Amino acid sequence: MKKEKTSSVSRRDFMTNSAKVLAGFMIVPRYVLGGKSQAGLLYTAPSDMINLGLIGGGKQGKILSGYFLKTEQIRFTALSEVYKAKADLTLDRIKAEYEKNPKYGTYSEISVYNDFRELLGRKDVDAVVIATPDHWHAVMAVKAAEAGKDIYCEKPLALTVKEGRAMVNAARKYDRVFQTGSMQRSWPEFRQAAELIRNGYIGDIKSVKVNVGPPPKPYDLPAEPIPDGLDWAKWLGPNAPVAFNAELAPPISKDVYPNWRNYREFGGGMVTDWGAHMFDIVQWALDMDHTGPVEVIAPDGKDHPFLTYRYANGITMTHEKWEWNNAIHFFGTKGELKVQRGKLETSPAALKDKGIGANEKHVYKSEDHYKDFLSAMRLRSKPICDVEIGHRTSTVCNIGNIAYQLNRRLEWNPATEQFRNDAEANALLGRKMVNEWAIKL
Repeated sequence: MKKEKTSSVSRRDFMTNSAKVLAGFMIVPRYVLGGKSQAGLLYTAPSDMINLGLIGGGKQGKILSGYFLKTEQIRFTALSEVYKAKADLTLDRIKAEYEKNPKYGTYSEISVYNDFRELLGRKDVDAVVIATPDHWHAVMAVKAAEAGKDIYCEKPLALTVKEGRAMVNAARKYDRVFQTGSMQRSWPEFRQAAELIRNGYIGDIKSVKVNVGPPPKPYDLPAEPIPDGLDWAKWLGPNAPVAFNAELAPPISKDVYPNWRNYREFGGGMVTDWGAHMFDIVQWALDMDHTGPVEVIAPDGKDHPFLTYRYANGITMTHEKWEWNNAIHFFGTKGELKVQRGKLETSPAALKDKGIGANEKHVYKSEDHYKDFLSAMRLRSKPICDVEIGHRTSTVCNIGNIAYQLNRRLEWNPATEQFRNDAEANALLGRKMVNEWAIKL
């Protein structure tokens, strides 16, 4: 018995010592094992990495790829882009990010598709990032939801009100996590503004001024030669054919945001481009994320010199220029608040840095819009700017553009998402799409 026991102890010692020896030869990268880096950040094991498909490899897609890589939680598996030069540029950018940042893991080849439906057919794609012009958003998001993909979609969410509602319906039907790219909600100055207002620190809000640029105009650019490598029919997608002009899809030699957003067929002008950020913060601060204004009045040169929205509680919001560009000015019964990216001013001044107590009203806190989306995917929860929120904000922008286009006062029902007794205005809530890409509106 004693001999057997001694032999057993020896085997245990042998196994322990062998493990130590083997450990000395097995040098495993730390991110493979999980845990934390020296900076205190959690490593993500390869088995837990989220596979993303990027739809749209232009300027914004290239920027978003960098933000998502910085989370250290994703890998890009596929890219869909209809302009070859831009696809190549985005791939080069992603490769360069891996070379500069070994902590992102090892670069793997990314498949490139001209037709985004092929990307959606990939079973190894967990979610898509949609960074295309606005006229494509709804079609791509609805088909992504149908394919079982979670969705991060750039703002403004939808070109029309009905397209936005179709995106909400698809996300709910297929139980998809959907983040709208209104990343200001993950920035501290806007969160502080929302909490100060919700807790009444400047009193009851009476009016709000939002300074963003003008509404869109009909497409009127002259025809230019279509560049090599651009599938113009695919770029247009659900839209009726128009002549190509480089303002819509500039060459890679021009590192600029394209001007398609200025034309009604493709975008909503600055009213939706910057408005999707600034009107969004107003909706958030006023606790209107699941509703909206009840009236929108076009400028008349008399009682309403600016486009004016009215909420059911009497608050008015105007689209007008003031001293700060792309910014919001709230007027309350006890003070004022101005907010812009990186800048917050209050009256009284001390409110700017006011700590919001634990028992006071708080909004959803996110400090990183991209990590918030990935966390919601893992938890199967709603992110900070869920599709319904994005839809309600783009609706505010879109009905404002309809009032500008028709040049009159409109009554809006945010529950039914219809204008009251106005068939002409209601006809502008959706649009006709090319049959191949049409979705139910």
